[in-house]
Amino acid sequence: MQALAQACASSKLNAEVVLVLSNNPDAPGLNSAAKLGLSTAVVDHKAFASSAEFDQALCAELDNVSPDWIALAGFMRILGEPFVDHWSGKIVNIHPSLLPAYPGLNTHQRAIDAGDKKAGATVHYVTSTLDAGPVIAQHSVPIYPQDTAQTLAARVIAVEHALYVEALQKCIAT
Repeated sequence: MQALAQACASSKLNAEVVLVLSNNPDAPGLNSAAKLGLSTAVVDHKAFASSAEFDQALCAELDNVSPDWIALAGFMRILGEPFVDHWSGKIVNIHPSLLPAYPGLNTHQRAIDAGDKKAGATVHYVTSTLDAGPVIAQHSVPIYPQDTAQTLAARVIAVEHALYVEALQKCIAT
């Protein structure tokens, strides 16, 4: 979130952040966003009896600001099909693997355990199938024999921020 906001502020990304929305009231990104003077909101998933009700509340919050794009960053909830359909073609996500390899969690350890020679990050459109939307951009990094999930994660995150800005700019331009 912070990398995208800073890219907008520096004109590296031709966009404006209209809202930083989290499902976690303690998310560090909310504090970072407030320090940058960005509007923030929380829709705490724990306050809802169902995922569908949570998704409806998210939709309502986003409808209030009518974003052109929704860029997920550290949002660790699976969004339901009605939500995804409502914002179809406008939701992007960054994932720490070279999709379609390793959707979901524990991507770095899974790549190491499989004996892969490279890993990386993918920016993709969000669909109702987890981490299966069309790829917008990817960047790979090598996996070294001595890597742990933590060392690999550090190398991947080092390329994620620039990749996300590049991919989102590509989306905005089309």
